[in-house]
Amino acid sequence: MGEPFLAVDWGTTNRRVYLIQNGEVTRTERDDLGVTAVRDFDAAVTEIRARFGDLPMLLAGMVGSNIGWRLAPYVAAPAGAGELAANLLRIDAKTAIVPGVSTLAGGRPDVMRGEEVQLLGAVAAGLVPGDALLAQPGTHCKWAEMAAGCIAGFTTAMTGELFALLRNHGLLAAQLHGEVSANAAFLAGVEEAKQRDFGASLFGIRAAKMLGTRDDADAASYASGLLIGSDVAARLEASLHDTVHILSGPELGKLYAAAIRANGREAELIDSHAAFVAGIIAIESQS
Repeated sequence: MGEPFLAVDWGTTNRRVYLIQNGEVTRTERDDLGVTAVRDFDAAVTEIRARFGDLPMLLAGMVGSNIGWRLAPYVAAPAGAGELAANLLRIDAKTAIVPGVSTLAGGRPDVMRGEEVQLLGAVAAGLVPGDALLAQPGTHCKWAEMAAGCIAGFTTAMTGELFALLRNHGLLAAQLHGEVSANAAFLAGVEEAKQRDFGASLFGIRAAKMLGTRDDADAASYASGLLIGSDVAARLEASLHDTVHILSGPELGKLYAAAIRANGREAELIDSHAAFVAGIIAIESQS
């Protein structure tokens, strides 16, 4: 099962450290020391080893970006664990950063950093088939086409960021402070998204308030349904897969699952933490 090592999923706002021994996680800790909160990465890595042991360390995520420790390369899709392992950015003899993945399909550039570990791990752990469509909801939702266990291609949609901007700025902000759930208003937004007239549909939230046709308590769910529904409809139009595998926490995952089912496909939630662990083990074993 290989020698013990440390794996760090180091994002923008938080990080999670895993101690992996004999192919299993024996200890893990999460904190809010994402890359934007760290000024001295050498010291931060030394501190992790002081707590977890002086072991080899494999880091993934935004730690390898231009706002992180060192800029790790991008590996062009299609890419599997072997390609990522062959292009690790070596910091020193015991420390390395996993590269991201890039694509230029149809002339449109796209990149991911950190999500690739989960995607490959979901297949490696047997959580999804080798040929599958995977969604990773979040601030920037990733949709990845897996083929023979590799990342064949992917698309990023700024769905979560757009919702945050609408909720905090502009004309609709005062209406969008309610809780979001996969209720009737959310599903109505998903249905409206099928009209493919996103700008007009958004203004409809304002018009509904003026005409009293929708309670503002439901406006946030409707707007979320509109955004997620637009994202889902666009991705499913280009896919022949009957099922979408969602790598997400339960709250956001349930919203995407509801939108996917409303568009006539099946949805299955996958444990993203288990996928990350399987992916980092697969990369480490080939490095």
